[in-house]
Amino acid sequence: LKHGRISMLATMGYITPELTGKFPGFLAPSAGLKFADIPTGLAAVSKVPALGWAQIVAYAGYCELSGPKTRAANTSDYADIVPGDYSFKVLTSSDPAEKDKKLRAELANCRLAMMAI
Repeated sequence: LKHGRISMLATMGYITPELTGKFPGFLAPSAGLKFADIPTGLAAVSKVPALGWAQIVAYAGYCELSGPKTRAANTSDYADIVPGDYSFKVLTSSDPAEKDKKLRAELANCRLAMMAI
């Protein structure tokens, strides 16, 4: 599910700038590179400066390493944690049948987003 959710975010990140426009201002002021100059998709890889990619990779690493630990980490602080349970029942349900239906729909959307990206 984790990679599917990331794919859904990536799909929205691909579509949204085309529909709503891009940020005003500069991506790299020293290079004179504006946000509007960056294309969508794989063409953006060669346009973003190396330090920009370093910032993206550093932030992704921070997010991965600073998240809550799971049982695989063998920590007693998070021994009772259930993956995906954030105590937020708006998107899930306490009814097992409805929860199963919603999880299957999310899994189908994840698969579609992975194919789209």
